[in-house]
Amino acid sequence: MRRRSVLLAVPALMLTAAGCGSDDKKSDSASSSSPSASATPSATPKPSIVSGPVPDITAGTKFGEKPTVAKGTVTPSKDLAVKTVIQGDGPVIAAGDYIEVNYLGQIWDTAKVFDTSWGRGPYTNVIGQGKVIPGWDQGLVGQKVKSRVELAIPPSLGYGTSGNAQAGIKGTDTLVFVVDVLNRYNIKSSANGKAVPQTDANLPKVGTNTDGAAPSVTVPKVKAPTKLVSSYVLEGDGAAVKATDTLLLQYKGVLWDGGKEFDSTYKNGQLAAFPLAQLIKGWQEGLAGKKVGSRVMLVTPPDLAYGSQAQGGIPANSTLVFTLDILAIL
Repeated sequence: MRRRSVLLAVPALMLTAAGCGSDDKKSDSASSSSPSASATPSATPKPSIVSGPVPDITAGTKFGEKPTVAKGTVTPSKDLAVKTVIQGDGPVIAAGDYIEVNYLGQIWDTAKVFDTSWGRGPYTNVIGQGKVIPGWDQGLVGQKVKSRVELAIPPSLGYGTSGNAQAGIKGTDTLVFVVDVLNRYNIKSSANGKAVPQTDANLPKVGTNTDGAAPSVTVPKVKAPTKLVSSYVLEGDGAAVKATDTLLLQYKGVLWDGGKEFDSTYKNGQLAAFPLAQLIKGWQEGLAGKKVGSRVMLVTPPDLAYGSQAQGGIPANSTLVFTLDILAIL
C-alpha cells in the first residue's frame, strides 16, 4: 500500500464478498491511502455549486502535469466552487464509481500545499458515498474522465470547524484542489490487457471479453492440479502487485469439481476492494507480482484455500478456480 496521506481521517471503503476472506479470519474494514477521507458526516446537505472564484493555475497547465496554483486574492465563495479547467472526453463519473486521479491540494489564503499525489502515484477511491470529503463527493460526480477540475471547498464541505491540525488546515480554511481524472471503475469495468494464449488442455479456459460481463470459465474433466496455478488470461501493463497492496477487483470463482459458481462480483453488483494480505493464501501467492490491468486465472488447491472446512457453497477440500481482473491498486 502506498504511504498514508496526511489527510487520512477515516477507514477507506472495504467491500466484502463471500468466499475470498482469509482462511483464519475475514476483514470487514481496512485503511487505505486516502487524500481526502471524510471528516464530515456523509449526510451533509448538498450545497449550491458555483463556477468560481478559483485561483489561477500558473504553471503545469496541461492535463497530467503537476500544477502550480496561485494564492486566492479575493474572498472565496461560501458555496462549493467547481471549474472544469480541461473538459475530458471519457465516460461520466457517477456516484458509486471508483475514480483514479492525480490531485494537488492547497490552502486558499496562503497557497500552502498540504498534499499531492504527483510524485507518489495516482489515488483511487469510491466517489459520492461519503468516503472522501463532501466537496469531492459533490464536485466530481458528473465530471468526465480525462478532465482537469479545480475545486474551491469551504470548511463545511472539507474538514469542518475542527480543521485538520496534522495537515495544517484550520477550521476556517477554504481548500483548493486541482484534480486530473485519469480513470473510473464500476461494475461494468474489465481488465484491458492483451490476450495470452491458453494452450494447456489440463487447465481451465477463461473468456477474454472486455465488455464488463463475467468471463466464461470452462474446467476440464481431468484431475485437479495439486499446486497453485497462476497465469495471465489478459496481460496488462500496469504496476506489479505487491503483497502489501489493496486491490480493486472484478472476480468470479467456480469449483473445479462440476464448475459450479460460488461467488462473483458480477452477480453481487459491486467491485471488490481487498487488502491482499487478508485474503486466502492462493490469492496472496497467485496475485503478487501480477500487473494491474490484467485478467488472471488461479487454480487454488485446498491447502491454499479453505482446506477441510466447508465455506458456504464451497465443500470441504475443494480446489477452486478464479478469474480475477486487477483493475487498480488502492
